[in-house]
Amino acid sequence: WILFESALVCFFLNMDDETEVHTTDAGASDTFPQQAGALKKGGFVCIKDRPCKIVEISTSKTGKHGHAKAHIVAIDIFTEKKMEELCPTSHNMTVPFVNRTEYQLLDMTSDGFLNLLTDGGDEKNDVKIPGGDLGKRMQEGFDAGKNLNVTILKAMKEEAVAQISEAKD
Repeated sequence: WILFESALVCFFLNMDDETEVHTTDAGASDTFPQQAGALKKGGFVCIKDRPCKIVEISTSKTGKHGHAKAHIVAIDIFTEKKMEELCPTSHNMTVPFVNRTEYQLLDMTSDGFLNLLTDGGDEKNDVKIPGGDLGKRMQEGFDAGKNLNVTILKAMKEEAVAQISEAKD
């Protein structure tokens, strides 16, 4: 097996000296491992299988018989819930791949979804209108006729509006 352009490729030589090629998708992962001691404030980590942004991290010194420990305080990037984890600095933790993408807001539908325009000119209609202050500010700006850009945060097959800004013409 050979990893070739994000696909696993297996070459077989059959009895007729003809090469058969079999491929399979290597699969993109939503996360990657990283040592707890290498995590930094402002970075991302998974706590209780939720993608979180680290707001505070401290390490304790090794004890007589133990490992140095990392105390991580983080905020869930989608629910804004505070999470904490205590882990030896030498152990691996799961870190999510987090993508930020900016879209132009076209419409806010009555069924609670945003109608967004991608850079490629395609429409994206599967993002919910955010609740709270962010949703209120978005609705007010849209009702006032402002040209708004919406930043979407995506991690671990979940996505949500992270911020809004007025488009620069």
